[in-house]
Amino acid sequence: MTRRLGDYADNMKIANIHRETPTNDARDRPANEKRDPRTLTANKTDADLDTICMHPGLWHPSMMALPAPPLPQFVRYASAGAIGTALHYATLTFLVQAMFMGPVAGSTAGAVLGALVNYVLNHRFTFASRRAHGHALPRFATIAVAGIALNAAVLAAMLTVAGSHYLFAQVVATCVVLVAGYFANRTWTF
Repeated sequence: MTRRLGDYADNMKIANIHRETPTNDARDRPANEKRDPRTLTANKTDADLDTICMHPGLWHPSMMALPAPPLPQFVRYASAGAIGTALHYATLTFLVQAMFMGPVAGSTAGAVLGALVNYVLNHRFTFASRRAHGHALPRFATIAVAGIALNAAVLAAMLTVAGSHYLFAQVVATCVVLVAGYFANRTWTF
């Protein structure tokens, strides 16, 4: 991969030099002249640059679509998750404080709403997925259901075993689900 990136950078240098010094014309050389694209200099024509770009040893289409580094992608995932989590926490707090539901049921309802928002944001913003919704959505839903179950299990354990406040327990559960969901969605969904 490093060699191909280096070749791509060299090709771009040749292209930029060519654009700065367009002095040679294709009409100045015989049509049957054999050229080695690796020996082209800065004073070459667009036909020469086409030869460089089409030569399989110098350029490959995969050089144009490099994957995003994992850390910025995780930051995007966490940012999208923060929006879904805000909706999740708002729903949880409302349902518990209004005494409609207990903490585990309120958290589960909030997680479902947050998951819907997260799918849209992750499909477009985090992973820029080209997969059709018919393919990605069922996979995301499977991981979301597993995440909701993991969230409920961690929350229930924190409430019963540790006797924590429900919001503190939810923060711990959110951290666990964030990491597990990122790796599952990155690997399988998008």
